[in-house]
Amino acid sequence: GNCYHAVTLGNQTWMVENLKATSLNDGTPIQLVEDEYEWEYANTPAYCWYDNDSAANHNDYGVLYNWNTIKTGKLAPAGWHVATNEEWDTLVAFLGGSYEAASKLKEAGNVHWIDHYNATNETGFTALPGGVRSYTYFQDKGYTGFWWTSTQNDNTSAKARIISYYYAEFSNLNKNNGMSVRCVLD
Repeated sequence: GNCYHAVTLGNQTWMVENLKATSLNDGTPIQLVEDEYEWEYANTPAYCWYDNDSAANHNDYGVLYNWNTIKTGKLAPAGWHVATNEEWDTLVAFLGGSYEAASKLKEAGNVHWIDHYNATNETGFTALPGGVRSYTYFQDKGYTGFWWTSTQNDNTSAKARIISYYYAEFSNLNKNNGMSVRCVLD
């Protein structure tokens, strides 16, 4: 029931907004987990909003998902998929590298970004600093955007993309984190 816009960059078509889905694409509801200890030990698909505040965060930043939600392979709407680490690499390379990509992907101005460097959003991607749920606490909203990829690293971590005030990078982050998701057209 959510409406998403898209932008084509190189040979890829990306969603312009973070996912806001609270059910999988087969209709199965994803469990809303607000309790910090339940989140840390969740072994099923789960979601939350930053600071557990949907009114303040749902429309602009979307939903934060745990890795169990990503690994179902059923999060993206029909015709789309959660971006792989390699697809993010392709996007960053197309835009000229990590510093250039950060500037071109981030929303310009200070409506959402507390601190940013040379943000132009010339791509229309409109990356927002939605923060992360790290185990039992929330952090970095206004400063950094975190996105899961569909690429697992090992038993405890998966590949994630991070866009901060200055650069775009990848990292292996613990699967208990809650992060945003961007999708690519199949």
